[in-house]
Amino acid sequence: MMNARLPVAVVGAGNMGGAMVERLCEAGTAVAVCDIDPARQRQALAAGAELADTPSLAASALADGGVLIVCVVDAQQSREVLFGPDGAVSRMRGGQTVMLCPTIAPQDVEALAVGLSERGIGCIDAPLSGGPARARDGSMSLMLAAPAALLQRHQDLLARLSSRRFVISERVGDGARTKLVNNLLAGINLVGAAEVLALADRLGLDLGTTLDVIEQSSGQSWIGSDRMRRAIAGDLEPRAHVTLLEKDTRLAVEAAQAAGFDGPLGARAAAVFAQARAAGLADRDDGALLPLLRSQARQSH
Repeated sequence: MMNARLPVAVVGAGNMGGAMVERLCEAGTAVAVCDIDPARQRQALAAGAELADTPSLAASALADGGVLIVCVVDAQQSREVLFGPDGAVSRMRGGQTVMLCPTIAPQDVEALAVGLSERGIGCIDAPLSGGPARARDGSMSLMLAAPAALLQRHQDLLARLSSRRFVISERVGDGARTKLVNNLLAGINLVGAAEVLALADRLGLDLGTTLDVIEQSSGQSWIGSDRMRRAIAGDLEPRAHVTLLEKDTRLAVEAAQAAGFDGPLGARAAAVFAQARAAGLADRDDGALLPLLRSQARQSH
């Protein structure tokens, strides 16, 4: 089915994983890809990757010292991909490395890293940010936490994937902590952008003009502009599903609580994403917060 001994395998070729696959293939890196979605499989083939039916088969294609990139949604999927019945670890060898890209709780990253270490497999805690376009052109952010020697060993691959690499520490889990802090702020900014545009609507203002002003003034945020511009146009086709920031803000608030920190905004932002999910918007673009808050404003009037 595939040529053995490839330098990289990717499990999870969705929006971000698929963009990384395209990036690597374009750079001449041979890649094995495992994804359960036939559409993603076709995209990977078109990019020049080779397909593996299971994570274990993807891992079996790895060369000595190769890297398995895990780019699934959550901790449960990560555990299944690595340690499940057809998990990658069953076919990995000592000296190989797993690069964990999902946004998951720090304790889950740490637990996965321990399980890998017991088998002589390295772990790079490597959550990413920036969206598929930046993953495709190599300008996404990578938040890296791993022993310095491991990062040095794979510096060429990491450079191919990202021009914005932040080495957080050598403590696996700190990448996840940094990503949760970032995504909590992204969630707060997005809720704030949706709130003020819903307010603008109640005040009788034109939403496009209002956003024009915000984008050139002190209220500007990248995620607010990106999501609200599409939402104003009625485009809620998912680039980033509501479920993602619902998960990430919830995990961030849980991490804050575990650290004994009680901030004024995080939990409230997380509650808005939970409301959006409960309202049936889980699979919509997270810009759907705008119609949700506009609807709530009309109902309360």
